[in-house]
Amino acid sequence: MKKVTMADVAKLANVSKSTVSQYLNKRYEYMSEETRKRIAEAIEELGYQPNIIARSLKQKTTATIGVIVFNMLHMLTTQVLHAIEEECQKRGFQVIVCNSGDDPDKEKTYVETLLAKQVDGLIVFPTGKNEDVYRRLVEERFPLVFVDRMVPGVEVDSVLLDNFAAAEMAVDYFASNGYRRIAIVTPPLVPYNVPRMERLEGFRAAMEKRGFEVGDQNVIAAEPAALPRELKKRFVEPERPNALFAINDLTLMGVLRFVKDAGVRVPDEVAIINIDDVPFADIYTPALTTIAQPTFAMGKKAAERVFEQMKAKKADGPRVFRFSPTLMERTSIRRGKA
Repeated sequence: MKKVTMADVAKLANVSKSTVSQYLNKRYEYMSEETRKRIAEAIEELGYQPNIIARSLKQKTTATIGVIVFNMLHMLTTQVLHAIEEECQKRGFQVIVCNSGDDPDKEKTYVETLLAKQVDGLIVFPTGKNEDVYRRLVEERFPLVFVDRMVPGVEVDSVLLDNFAAAEMAVDYFASNGYRRIAIVTPPLVPYNVPRMERLEGFRAAMEKRGFEVGDQNVIAAEPAALPRELKKRFVEPERPNALFAINDLTLMGVLRFVKDAGVRVPDEVAIINIDDVPFADIYTPALTTIAQPTFAMGKKAAERVFEQMKAKKADGPRVFRFSPTLMERTSIRRGKA
């Protein structure tokens, strides 16, 4: 079967090859609606498939953006990815997604793989390591944006939640309803994980501001699977917490497993607030009070910044975009005096 060419499309649509090329590259400025319709109909009738590789070589672009996430299971990840994909699709770009599993070695391999595939830009949820890899990209002015985390010592555009504001929001809401024995529940604390450290720092600052006790007993840190065991140890102590602040959705799962297994009543015996507005928050019993991240706006901003870097002849300097959290009031915290 003879391969359908651009010339065949042009002949059937009664336009020039250059007009078909402009159509395929979404350059419609000087093209009438009727011309666009004829080209679209000709492409469909002939079953024409553009040679993407040839076009990328000619235009010096592959029309692809690489995205590396640290955990595909995070609610934040899936929601931000959806926004990134939509924003890229609007511009005729495809997205290649890689999951590092929070492993710096895998992350480095994926960066090298995506660069070998000649992606036009990278959006990375970084592990917090691989400084040398990212410094090299910065030196080469390769379009690069970090999401949710940053890499210490590497200055690039970064899109994050205002983690300090989120932590203070949780403590303030607990305090306004009479809770004082508040504990933060977090994955293991490591200095290169920016959100964890910022949320902990924000929590401590908010507690001290209100004159509440802050000590090791207020910080429960463990892998999500181990959290029920750690919480159980803490709850046999006389001065056990009456409020738990879970710093993300996976940590929340550990908290919910604990209250179920231990038969702890929410909110009568312990109140719960977590960051990340999980889909089941309003159907769980009791409905979960959460702090929502503006995930769609964050994903949209990350994609926009990559495209701005691609177009800019001169970089305008790295910027950090902090997005405000929103409290979603439900019933996992008792209103009034605890």
